[in-house]
Amino acid sequence: MSSAWPEPALRGIIRPDLTPSETHRMEQPVDHDQLDAALKSCGATWDAAQTHGLLSGRLAVAGADSGFEWLSQVLEGTDSSDVLRDECEVMLSSLFESTYRQLSERRSEFEPLLPDDEDNVPVRAAALGRWCEGFLHGLVSSKHADALRERLSAEPLEDIIKDMLQITRATAEDGSDDEANEAAYAELVEYLRVAAQLAYEELAEFRRKPGNEEETDVEPEILH
Repeated sequence: MSSAWPEPALRGIIRPDLTPSETHRMEQPVDHDQLDAALKSCGATWDAAQTHGLLSGRLAVAGADSGFEWLSQVLEGTDSSDVLRDECEVMLSSLFESTYRQLSERRSEFEPLLPDDEDNVPVRAAALGRWCEGFLHGLVSSKHADALRERLSAEPLEDIIKDMLQITRATAEDGSDDEANEAAYAELVEYLRVAAQLAYEELAEFRRKPGNEEETDVEPEILH
């Protein structure tokens, strides 16, 4: 493992006309490689890891209200009349729904969307860095500029941001100790899994609306 590896210290998109079985299918896990291929096919500039990182960061700050802007950002520049975009949008809708519920309902199965373990560590490490890039972008792409900057500059979020910045620069080298690489990679994935959930908890105040309770009681709705 390279020494560059760090040691870390839409409003919804569910259509109201869907049947329960269709809604359940939309909550099925989204595969990284399939989403990545779909994004490339429809001409998006975001890859799957970046897209999920961006979503996780936006959800932490804006909750369910982040859905439309997230989808628009990921699909910016693509042809809205292209059937490939429609297919991509279905996968993104499913990703939004599952990620939103995992975070808002504090489900333990939340984890970064990354390549399968069959891919070599350098490939997965690169995707890990891109996930962090997306997450960090999501944290600062919403409103509440001054108040949010102040919150992000305080612990524990300040440490999380520093760690993620370091992870974006991390590398793993082919031919190095495979067992050590795997162990370091697994540790970083677990760190990001916990850090994203902690950030969601820490930023709850930004997801509240005046006079209302936290948005976790909000049910996702259709974008279109």
